[in-house]
Amino acid sequence: MLKTITPEIRKAIAQQAKRELARRSYRDYVEYVHHGHYRHFRHTELICEHLQPIADGEQHFIMIEMPPRHGKSMTVTETFPSYFIGKNPDKRVITAAYSDGLATKFGRVNRNKFNEFAPEIFGVQLSESNAATKDWGVSGRNGGMISTGIGGSITGQGADLMIIDDPIKNMKEAQSQLIRDNIWDEWEATLSTRLHDGASVIVIMTRWHEDDLIGRLLARSPRNWERLRLPAIAEDEDDLLGREIGEALCPELGFDEQWAEEKKTEVGSRTWAALYQQRPTPAGGNVFKKEWFKFYVMDQAQKREWGLSNDVVVLPKIFDKQAQSWDCTFKDTESSDYVVGQVWGKKKADFFLLDQLRDRLSFPATIKAIRNITDKWPHAKAKYIEDKANGSAVIQTLQHEINGIIPVEPEGGKEARANAVSPFVEAGNVYLPHPNICPWVNDFIEECIAFPNGKNDDQVDGMTQALNKMQTAKSNPLDRYKNMLGRR
Repeated sequence: MLKTITPEIRKAIAQQAKRELARRSYRDYVEYVHHGHYRHFRHTELICEHLQPIADGEQHFIMIEMPPRHGKSMTVTETFPSYFIGKNPDKRVITAAYSDGLATKFGRVNRNKFNEFAPEIFGVQLSESNAATKDWGVSGRNGGMISTGIGGSITGQGADLMIIDDPIKNMKEAQSQLIRDNIWDEWEATLSTRLHDGASVIVIMTRWHEDDLIGRLLARSPRNWERLRLPAIAEDEDDLLGREIGEALCPELGFDEQWAEEKKTEVGSRTWAALYQQRPTPAGGNVFKKEWFKFYVMDQAQKREWGLSNDVVVLPKIFDKQAQSWDCTFKDTESSDYVVGQVWGKKKADFFLLDQLRDRLSFPATIKAIRNITDKWPHAKAKYIEDKANGSAVIQTLQHEINGIIPVEPEGGKEARANAVSPFVEAGNVYLPHPNICPWVNDFIEECIAFPNGKNDDQVDGMTQALNKMQTAKSNPLDRYKNMLGRR
């Protein structure tokens, strides 16, 4: 006679089945240990799929790049160590984060999960004598977890699994060369030296800067890294989740396409590309993108002859104001920076680069060049020259010979000045001579899109100085009628 299966027995069987699934599958374990307060999405299931082989004994080096508030830490750093140690109670885990406080949190939540669930799922227990939040172990076994902030002490500790979760705190730290160097030094001199033979590494980041830890690992590490780059909005045909271009990563959490458009407007293109698309150097440029720049020709005949699109405009004959902008470095050697002199015209909201000189010049040659440009462009009344280093000597030499020389005290760094004018370029208000007229324009654009990581930035400095000053300077109404351009 068959014994009746009571609801209690059925519930016990179901619970036992869940425990067995949690033991076998990290995907199920994450759900199980959060007491129903965790929900999987496509991207979290993909992450679990890549972490499972590590728990099963394989060696992997994985980078996970995700936008904020999409569950990366909860899915990985706050949970995976407890699972890894449960399955491998003689193995060690080290987790590192930007602060000691965050690292302590990672240690505590994993310890608590291990203490609550390891006995029933894996048959092992937390050590009573070694149960600190930042350093805990397994009773009667060699395994355990230690957590540290970047730069903290892990002397004598080794790892079979190392997780580095957001080593950079914020944008301010990301922009600091010193902090990025310190993080890299910590990886090279400390963290990487603690890896046991066959150890795995997981690096989890929201990207802030192209030269961050992931950027340097991609450029310098000899290890075979698996890269899980999960942008907020799909932009590649081979998207890891099989998304269509333009499809959101997790609309279930409210991060849909409409949210993306609003967030991009709110934070700007550069921050959006880095923080949300995990592409700190935007396609086609960093501060400036190639497609933002517009072109002009001299007349309609040129436009028709070359079959140019409607985006190419005819150069205005009258400008509201014109100005020169100079970036002076006169060492006159093959390795020195260039002297750049530019002439810009402004017509309502639009800026036009009318002329440029770029060469390695001595001091006398620089003075002569400024005189020549002044003769060539008499309506460029203002001559903006950065008042530091070589520029100061130029100002002192010419201030009583050429009128309109305006010393410019640089405010903020080069990137800050470039970011201040990047909206003008993005909005399509900056026009360059068409490359058919001036082939050097191609090099100009390449320097702009490589900034701030390119070899040279003199043309960018000239442009940002001109646009910043011309945007705020008041124009003389008489100049609007006098600045008639002839062919030059």
